[in-house]
Amino acid sequence: MTNSINDLMKAEVLLLIGSNTTTAHPVISMMLNKALRGGMKLIVVDPRKTRLARRADIHLQIRGGTDVALLKAMMSVIVEHGLQNDSFLEIRTEGYQELLASLEEFTLEQAAAICGVPVADIARAALMYAATNRGAIAYCLGVTQHSNGTDNVRSVANLAMLTGNLGRHGTGVNPLRGANNVQGCCDMGGLHSLLPGYQKVNVPSSREKFERAWGTELPGDIGLSVTEMIDAANAGEIKAMYVMGENPMMSDPDASHVRSGLENLEFLVVQDIFLTETAALADVVLPGASFAEKNGTFTNTERRVQRVHKAIEPPGAARADWRIVRDIANAMGADWQYESPKDIHNEARELVPQYGGIRYGRL
Repeated sequence: MTNSINDLMKAEVLLLIGSNTTTAHPVISMMLNKALRGGMKLIVVDPRKTRLARRADIHLQIRGGTDVALLKAMMSVIVEHGLQNDSFLEIRTEGYQELLASLEEFTLEQAAAICGVPVADIARAALMYAATNRGAIAYCLGVTQHSNGTDNVRSVANLAMLTGNLGRHGTGVNPLRGANNVQGCCDMGGLHSLLPGYQKVNVPSSREKFERAWGTELPGDIGLSVTEMIDAANAGEIKAMYVMGENPMMSDPDASHVRSGLENLEFLVVQDIFLTETAALADVVLPGASFAEKNGTFTNTERRVQRVHKAIEPPGAARADWRIVRDIANAMGADWQYESPKDIHNEARELVPQYGGIRYGRL
């Protein structure tokens, strides 16, 4: 999120796209309903008539998967009416002319036909968002979990930059994370091209920093994304996979493609708290502990680092994820001496700039 949750509620107009906030983020939904009672205008883009869609000033009930066409149509309307923020575009952005050229590829009427939304409604939503002083965008998995999810997110960002709705209170591009601690996972390097703290794995100076701390040589090649892993598994290029706290059989757009890839592996390990659809295909299932059964920290959707205290013991053979990973690493020849989540957090403070000032005891 470019803004905090509290700051998001200061928007005069909120464009909510691909998010059933009432169900997926009930605390944010409660705050949002309060903001609506205080006068915030709401535009909802969703194929479904969610609770917030019923409360919205404008509900754009698009066909599933047509987000890019809708967002480009809204940008076309904004440019046509001269509501783009020229000073912001000149100082803060690059590639504006290329964006304008892309908007000329199809007409507003063609976009409306693709989306299944009337031209008048698209124009009304675009003008409502662009004409306000504080316009914010929030989105969730309804935007990202598509084969063209990256293009969807880029289009959302382009819309915000076109209107200068970044870097101020009540504005911004605000992804509502789809699951607990997704933000923390990304912060700690759970991405195929990045080390912890979003430091690029193919930059020698970044690798050297971690090599000194970890006492080992790190590969400089960018790894595979989740979708690329599944493609590689189907092609026989990946022989084994370790899936932790993820259920690609449900989250991937093409479940049959995932199943064929996972079944083509020679060895599949799944670490989770439930026997998920993915775990049901595994050769080995490692039972992890739930949030109430372990100590540590979670980093929430607005990047707030929160301390978690164990309330109950894990059932049966379940163990905290960090213990499982540590012991597997040591069984493979590593010498990891972590004895508690505090030890891991202290290392993160040294290596991850975003966590540098966060002392475990203060959380």
